[in-house]
Amino acid sequence: MVVIKIGGSTLGSHDTTLDDLVTLQKKGIIPVVVHGGGNRITEWLKRMDLGTSFVRGMRVTDAPTLEVVVAVLAGLVNKELVAAIIARGGKAIGLSGVDGGLIEAKVENPELGYVGEVVKVNPEPIKAVLTSGYIPVIAPAGFRLDNSSNDPVALLNINGDVVASEIAAALKAERLIFLTDVPGVRDGENKFLPRLSVAEARSMINSGVISGGMIPKVEACLKALDKVPSTQIVDGRSAGALLAAVERNEGGTRIE
Repeated sequence: MVVIKIGGSTLGSHDTTLDDLVTLQKKGIIPVVVHGGGNRITEWLKRMDLGTSFVRGMRVTDAPTLEVVVAVLAGLVNKELVAAIIARGGKAIGLSGVDGGLIEAKVENPELGYVGEVVKVNPEPIKAVLTSGYIPVIAPAGFRLDNSSNDPVALLNINGDVVASEIAAALKAERLIFLTDVPGVRDGENKFLPRLSVAEARSMINSGVISGGMIPKVEACLKALDKVPSTQIVDGRSAGALLAAVERNEGGTRIE
């Protein structure tokens, strides 16, 4: 069992991620895919004259922003990915964390607005898709549990890295791989690090060496390691990067 998080910034003209997914499926490895789409969300927010801001790599999400996030992620981006996999001869089914009650969540921090903290993952919808021979392609939204204030908003935006980590842990996956747009984690002297221990990764976050959007990725790796033996952050823009990571454990930074 391999859970793969595809960052929206990695899907370009030079990567082979979707081809790699189809190749893995044809070899009998059916990965669980969680995708992002932050750049597309920002693009659509600009089109609609809605601003955006981030706190520790998390998008602050008010009600209008939430509508755009869910529409872009669970709608446009998710279906584009599913269509692209099918066009390459693969089999895929798109889901969001809301479908089948897959991800139950609560508001994480009022400062972030409608951003969810995962309370529980119900993996049955994923297992049903896997059993049928399809790649589950999951958009990171969640069903809101803590609605005691009669707020009509029942959906929550959840960071895709967090969702991938929680799903990997719930499935007791063997591997969790993040495909992103950098070669991996770098130290304070900008030197690439092929491997990090848990203690080293925590120290680098606390000291500010790991910053911005890399924070939720590394934190997601650290949290998953309670149930998942190996995590890896890989440059998904390189041809064959996903196959190299899955089949040969090559590339990027391994946190174990």
